[in-house]
Amino acid sequence: MEEELARAWIAAVTAAVRTEADRLTELDTAIGDGDHGVNLRRGFDAAAAAVDSLAPGSAGDVLGKTGTTLLSKVGGASGPLYGTLFRALGKTLRAGGSLAEGLQAALDGVRQLGKAAPGDKTMVDALTPAVAAYAAAAGEGEADAARAAADAAAQGARATVPMQARKGRASYLGERSIGHQDPGATSTALILAALADVTARGPAR
Repeated sequence: MEEELARAWIAAVTAAVRTEADRLTELDTAIGDGDHGVNLRRGFDAAAAAVDSLAPGSAGDVLGKTGTTLLSKVGGASGPLYGTLFRALGKTLRAGGSLAEGLQAALDGVRQLGKAAPGDKTMVDALTPAVAAYAAAAGEGEADAARAAADAAAQGARATVPMQARKGRASYLGERSIGHQDPGATSTALILAALADVTARGPAR
C-alpha cells in the first residue's frame, strides 16, 4: 500500500464516520452504551488531524499513527479495538508485509483483545469474512480485493441482526439483543467500504 492511499483511506473513513455517526449511535443505543458514533467521530477526527501533521513516511507510519491516536482518543471498548486494528496494520506494513497479511494481523489482534469469535455479535463478524475475502481476491488486484472485503464486511454486519450477543454490554440483554445490527460490525464495514472506495479511484495526488 502506498502512503498516499493510506492517507486517503483515513480521510475517507473520517468523512464516512462523520456522516454515519448518528446512525452508529442509534444502533448502539439499542444494545449498548449509545456512544459508538460519538466516540468514533471524535477518534477519527483526531486521527485525521494527526495524520495531516505527520511527516512523509510510509503507509505503515500513517496507519500506525491512526491506531495510536484512536487508542488515546476513543473511549469505551472501541478505542482499544480499533486502535489495535490500525496499529497491527501499520506494524505489518512497516515490516514489509502485504495488506492481506496486515488485515489478518489486525483480526488476530482484535480477537485476542476482545476474546470474541464469529457469531458473538461483534465487529469480528464483519472483520472475519472481510479478511478472508481480501485474501481470496488478492491475486485479482488491490481494487478487486478491497471491494470483495467491503462486500463481505457489509454482509457480515447484516448477519448480526438475528444473533444473540455473547460479548460486550449487548450480551447483558440476552435475547433482547436479537433483531438489532451490531454497531461495531457496522462501523467495521464502513471502514472497509472506505478502503474499497479510495482503492478504486486511487489516492489524490
